[in-house]
Amino acid sequence: MSAARLKRKEIHDAIREAALREFASYGLSGTSTQQLAKAAGITKAQLHYYITSKEDLYREVLDGIIGQWRDIFFVGESDDPAEVITGYVRLKLRLALDCPEASRLFLQELGRGAPEMGGKWEGLHASVREATAVIQRWIDEGRMNPVDPLLFMMNIWAVTQHYADYEFQSRRVLGVDPGAEMDFERIAAEAVQLFLARAGLTDEGQTR
Repeated sequence: MSAARLKRKEIHDAIREAALREFASYGLSGTSTQQLAKAAGITKAQLHYYITSKEDLYREVLDGIIGQWRDIFFVGESDDPAEVITGYVRLKLRLALDCPEASRLFLQELGRGAPEMGGKWEGLHASVREATAVIQRWIDEGRMNPVDPLLFMMNIWAVTQHYADYEFQSRRVLGVDPGAEMDFERIAAEAVQLFLARAGLTDEGQTR
């Protein structure tokens, strides 16, 4: 990659990172292009060289979030329920702790009626259908407790995204200062145990 292309990529990445932070904090309507440029460390004129509008930038950032979430659905080659559920919970939680702005931006979009989601739902729904089909197969094979596959997935999202959507509350309750890292292993161990137990995949469960 040439130096010029590398520089353009660095600026574009900085714009996307700044846009994620600003949109998550202030929403689409509450974020100005001047604000975005300042957060990215460039001039407003430079910003408009890289984007067509803040609305297009917002959609680009939203697409990135949805794509990332879709890509981690039951990733890996294992077909062991405990391994897959453990891996998924940890991945989802890691995203929530490392980039809480992504979850908060998505929540804001839903809160305003999701006007920018449009055709993006089908991609998410397809991934959900694939994941719930895997869970149902494990149930049918007697490899985990008979849960409601869709609600099981939704509860995983609720628990893991709590630490992003309610980051301030989580930090206050856990006694973690702003900017300090939350104890990933402590949180992950409890969340994993919760869902493995519900699935009957712990020593106290019915299946494992």
